[in-house]
Amino acid sequence: MNNNYKQITRFVLVGCMNTLNYWLLYLLFTHAFHFHTLTAHSIAFIVSMIGSFFMNTYFTYRTKVTLKKFFQFPLTYIINFSITTISIYVLVDILNFNKDIAPLISSVIAIPFTFAISKKILVTKKEAAM
Repeated sequence: MNNNYKQITRFVLVGCMNTLNYWLLYLLFTHAFHFHTLTAHSIAFIVSMIGSFFMNTYFTYRTKVTLKKFFQFPLTYIINFSITTISIYVLVDILNFNKDIAPLISSVIAIPFTFAISKKILVTKKEAAM
């Protein structure tokens, strides 16, 4: 199995774990600590993004953690958010898809873009040559 396919597989696994991590934190903050939903969402989002950085660095791409990569990594979330937001709008408001299923479809649409950007940020040219 080629390395790119292995990385994509690990990327999807990390994404599933990260989504679960986000959701559990969100539920904890809203139900156990009674935080406002947007406060809970924001904290869970930031914590899960940090977890995603480390999981993708160590597990998906198996590359070295650096401060530069850590601060560049949120760019992947900006791209992902943009793609999923546009996709949901098109699916729900233009194509009349079910609003509960549209986010799942949009997440799948965003995977290749997020994977490519994450790889560009987390894997240096030197590490890619190894």
